[in-house]
Amino acid sequence: MSGWAAGYSYRCDIVDYSRSPQAVRMAWTCWLYYFSKFIELLDTIFFVVRKKNSQITFLHVYHHSIMPWTWWFGVKFAAGGLGTFHALVNSIVHVIMYTYYGLSALGPEYQKYLWWKKYMTTIQLTQFLMVTFHIGQFFFMKDCPYQFPVFLYVILSYGLVFLILFLNFWFHAYVKGQRLPKAYQNGKAHQNGKAHQNGSVKDKHH
Repeated sequence: MSGWAAGYSYRCDIVDYSRSPQAVRMAWTCWLYYFSKFIELLDTIFFVVRKKNSQITFLHVYHHSIMPWTWWFGVKFAAGGLGTFHALVNSIVHVIMYTYYGLSALGPEYQKYLWWKKYMTTIQLTQFLMVTFHIGQFFFMKDCPYQFPVFLYVILSYGLVFLILFLNFWFHAYVKGQRLPKAYQNGKAHQNGKAHQNGSVKDKHH
């Protein structure tokens, strides 16, 4: 309602520096998004407290640390226009993501509702593709008077970096199966091998 659903063209949308209600609302929305990036840093704190060190990956740290600092620039100089599209998409993705986290925190009985975990990474990859294509079109426009092009270079660069990092995560998590529980990483062969090993030990004791 601050722009993307009410007036923006999804092409060359410049920053509105007026005091119009819509422009002020967009600036306020950008500040809320910026502030949310600091709240999300609590994820890392929770991982440390729960001793889930395996979840504190380079992707996680990079993702959560770079956003607050780059978005300070966004709120300070360019709170609006086409440079905020990625924030819109990212907010939608995070609603889905934290809904998943919320359900998973309710206990084992809710695991049956979390069959769509694998699709979370697909959604995130789609996000970065959308952002990259949206920002990329700026560099093919003949005349777009967007006030802070440097901001678009920053968005494009970390959009591409995140795309590469999440593709790498996808490969290791779902192709190689490295994020699955160890008992399931090698499929039935591993389970059967473990069962056979346990049987051998049992027979030895008898």
